[in-house]
Amino acid sequence: MAQPRKFFYGGQAVIEGVLIRGQRSSSLAVRRKDGTISVHQEPLSALYSGRLRNVPMVRGVLTLVETLVLGAKALHRSTQMAMHDHPSVQGQEMSSTALAATMTLPIGLGVVIFFLLPLLIARALDPLVSSPLVSNLVEGLIRLLLLLGYIWGIGRAKDIRRVFAYHGAEHMVVHTHEAGLPLTVANARRFGTPHPRCGTAFLLAVVLVSIIIFALLGRPPIEWRILSRILLLPVIAALSYEIIRFSGGHPGAWMGRVLAYPGLLMQQLTTRKPEDDQIEVAIHAMQAALAADAGREYQPGALA
Repeated sequence: MAQPRKFFYGGQAVIEGVLIRGQRSSSLAVRRKDGTISVHQEPLSALYSGRLRNVPMVRGVLTLVETLVLGAKALHRSTQMAMHDHPSVQGQEMSSTALAATMTLPIGLGVVIFFLLPLLIARALDPLVSSPLVSNLVEGLIRLLLLLGYIWGIGRAKDIRRVFAYHGAEHMVVHTHEAGLPLTVANARRFGTPHPRCGTAFLLAVVLVSIIIFALLGRPPIEWRILSRILLLPVIAALSYEIIRFSGGHPGAWMGRVLAYPGLLMQQLTTRKPEDDQIEVAIHAMQAALAADAGREYQPGALA
């Protein structure tokens, strides 16, 4: 009899909260202004949890789209939930138009800044570089430096540092669950903030994979170079996801450790040690996701 596939829980940090993606629903826990924790659960679309989720390469693109959609909705909802004092107050649903606008602008800016801008800078340096391979490697290095500089820059803002602490809390709680330990603050404290399946590791993988792929394309006319940076992005994202999935699923294998190391190192910039109350929020989010997957109503338990 075939063994069921192991499900990997993961999440995102939002404003004063944590989102955990379960098998059947997403669970958002947010610390309100009055100190209470409010939990919101939402069933997942069949598009993201169906059979395509198990198809290599395709699942990477689906996961990326789902992460962006869930993240945008959770960010909007968490902001509203955190700013209300009473736990019964729920955030308003984001309309499809607002969701599309929220996603389109950052994605478009991301493509321009992290993919097209490095290309244009490298092209300006082409007269000094005779080798197409070197030109593409220079472009990749510029892309990497832009990503690192951006993360370092936003990490200096007070509000973002707090989000990064919730990011660390999310990872510590996921580690606790994967170790089979009870979800308590004390147990979560036994683990570090980096995690091999982190979105930060995914972004770094995208940059590194893009360096390899674009290096193989030579130096065609600029129009084709621009087009390739846009059209190949889903392929690069899919390959990057498979790398992250492998490293996260094989933490004990030497190949898994090698592939995971750069992403774990980069998480020094995107995670911070959380306070106990932030870990509590992440635990509530994980407990709610586990309850939904078990077909139970979520009942907050005592946290030690």
